[in-house]
Amino acid sequence: MRTRVLRLLRRPWTAAVAAVALVVSVLVAMPASGAAAAACRVDYTVDAWAGGYTARVRVTNLGPSVSDWRLTWTYTGDQQVTSAWNATVTQTGASVVAVDAGWNGALSTGGTAEFGVQGTWRSADPVPDDFALNGASCGGDGGTPPATPSPTTTPPTTPSPTTTPPTTPPATTPPTTPPATTAPPSAECGDAVICSDFEDQAGPEPSGDWRFTAPDCQGTGAVSVDPAVAHGGGRSLRVDGRAGYCNHAFVTHAADLSSVGPVMYVRMWVRHTTALPVSHVTFVSMPDSAQGGRALRVGGQNGALQWNRESDDATLPAQSPAGVALSRPLPTDGWQCLRFAVDTSAGHLDTWLGDEQVPGLHADGVPTQDVDQQWLARGTAPRPTALRLGWESYATGDDTLWFDDVAVGSAPIGC
Repeated sequence: MRTRVLRLLRRPWTAAVAAVALVVSVLVAMPASGAAAAACRVDYTVDAWAGGYTARVRVTNLGPSVSDWRLTWTYTGDQQVTSAWNATVTQTGASVVAVDAGWNGALSTGGTAEFGVQGTWRSADPVPDDFALNGASCGGDGGTPPATPSPTTTPPTTPSPTTTPPTTPPATTPPTTPPATTAPPSAECGDAVICSDFEDQAGPEPSGDWRFTAPDCQGTGAVSVDPAVAHGGGRSLRVDGRAGYCNHAFVTHAADLSSVGPVMYVRMWVRHTTALPVSHVTFVSMPDSAQGGRALRVGGQNGALQWNRESDDATLPAQSPAGVALSRPLPTDGWQCLRFAVDTSAGHLDTWLGDEQVPGLHADGVPTQDVDQQWLARGTAPRPTALRLGWESYATGDDTLWFDDVAVGSAPIGC
């Protein structure tokens, strides 16, 4: 016997737009004699807004172990997938195929994999219910769930949505192609060029591979080794950042990054005390040979994370309300895992806060409204040559930050 549970929740977002979170679990009870057992269970969690949606998909393998997986489903509305993470997702007509990302392909019996999709819709976006894993049905019947469940089957508890809607609805034109990279499987540095937990720092001043620098001018900002605050171990790098253009305070690592790639992956844990301000600030600065040594920068503006290119002051995302809504704030008073990937040949960028890819900090070469039109105007792939961590503010914005467990390499590095 088959049971499907569907719950619809509506929550206000703004006076004009309502956010809709849908959760569907396609489940199968113990089969009757002679009936085929389900191949999998799928939890499909959706955050939807007018014209767009994101979905988190969790697939559990109920059959024999597999070394790779392929999940299929059919949309019964007019949804169109535009990007994905942790899987390669393609759509032909209403049919959708998701293939593992390689590192998450092996599924033991009872094993799970999670991935996400982002897309658009116009008139309807019902949840799919005909999932199949490697060609075997997960148990959805494609119809309307029965009014009363079978007396021999106990309906499962529907998982609650875990994705918190943003305070401003995202733009209805999301990225147009899947991300170039996916979340990595391991937090280990491997053969990374930089792998630093600052435990080799013996005194209060940065030493060894890390050296203090003020790229343009030095003021009251300061950098020190903190033996009292750390993400892991007993030390971290502390930056006392001060507002005002001439208060630059950074440390730079001695490693030459000019040959890292073709995709450069960066992972760091960062903690700070003051919310990102409205004005422009930077806490990661990478000299870029494609800009003649000027910096490729990661920081914030209008309260959200952003990329900035020093040579022409282009930002990613665009600083319109819709563009800023596609980025994320950097939470305060707790360690945050920040990761990004810089494609030094194609010029693509991807950014993750934890394991969430940030839609507004994604550039794939195809212009996306309110995101990367200005960024793509230059048309030159970045080539970072060094890593600097610190603080510079171009107006208001004092902050105290800590950095720990920093890694840079040619392969993905997880949190």
